[in-house]
Amino acid sequence: MATQNNLSRTVRRIQSYPALLRTPLLSFAIGRVVKLVGTAGIRFEKMAADEVILTLKNRPKMRNHIGQIHAAAMTLLAETATGMVVGMNVPDDKMPLIKSFTIRFARRTQGAMRAVAHLTPEQQELMHITDKGETIVPVLVTDETGEEVIVCEMLWAWTLRRK
Repeated sequence: MATQNNLSRTVRRIQSYPALLRTPLLSFAIGRVVKLVGTAGIRFEKMAADEVILTLKNRPKMRNHIGQIHAAAMTLLAETATGMVVGMNVPDDKMPLIKSFTIRFARRTQGAMRAVAHLTPEQQELMHITDKGETIVPVLVTDETGEEVIVCEMLWAWTLRRK
């Protein structure tokens, strides 16, 4: 059951463009709406109802004092990936909200980072049929070595929009 909402319609329109343009267009469009995401330079590699894949280059403005991607930028990457997969599923009459998250930094990072967030069919269905709820959205955050660098738990909620 695919949700028809503003975000999914925008993604579908962008997917009609040639493959070479899709990631830059999607990254630009979302970055204009969510300013910090645009400022950070998060790239939207895949946006689907069941999976979102984002990347973040290790650029000077995103680095900490030891040349790695800053902890806050890593957290932003994980939060954005999970929020976007929830956003692809929550109908327009509902609002997604992050309730809480925990982050454990597992090891030092190397280079660029990648976040992959997933929703199960059961989680997607719950968002479609209930006016209010919450779910933990898993996300795997790795660096250029392919190893997990932060361990995250993101608790997302949704509720009816106020009129």
